[in-house]
Amino acid sequence: MTSNSSLEERMAAVEAAITEIQEQIAPTQSMNWLEQITGSFKDEPAFEEILALGQAIRRGDESVLDAPEME
Repeated sequence: MTSNSSLEERMAAVEAAITEIQEQIAPTQSMNWLEQITGSFKDEPAFEEILALGQAIRRGDESVLDAPEME
């Protein structure tokens, strides 16, 4: 039959393993959604064009809205 000390050691090992598994599957600290997408459009020509058009509209140059689409 198993002695109490052996049973206690086995229980401690099981508890340690469970703790380790819980730490591994625990969700990592979630970042802010803005931090997750920051830089995702870096060096994207279409995004740069959108930024330029938005700035032109904010400056009052709404003629960019009537410009033919670029491909």
